[in-house]
Amino acid sequence: MNPRIVVSAVCVFDADGRLLTVRKRGTDKFMHPGGKPEAGETAAETASRELEEEVGIVLAPERLKLLGTWLADAANEAATQIEATVFTAPGIWSARPSAEIAEIRWLDLAAELPDDLAPLLTDHVLPALAAPA
Repeated sequence: MNPRIVVSAVCVFDADGRLLTVRKRGTDKFMHPGGKPEAGETAAETASRELEEEVGIVLAPERLKLLGTWLADAANEAATQIEATVFTAPGIWSARPSAEIAEIRWLDLAAELPDDLAPLLTDHVLPALAAPA
């Protein structure tokens, strides 16, 4: 059985309805802001902390809306799965790369998608976001 990493991630949108993606230093895949929990943190607390650390967005954990939890192939670790709890951040945001984030990119969900997106994003999150509410 492949190793599994537990993570939390957040979907953040700008005024044009574009989805924030980030690329960590030393990697080539774009994904959501997010990361691994610290001891005792809930998924929402992890997501909130990582959002602030990685892109400077401050949002209380209880304001995040659960989108879903999925298993996906890890983007940057071979033969590893991630168990990702993904939230959406209500509102309109701007972001700046910080901590281990090398680059941010706003993704137009109506346009053709680039081929450098993490599997969690392409296989699970984008279909969930496109599904009727």
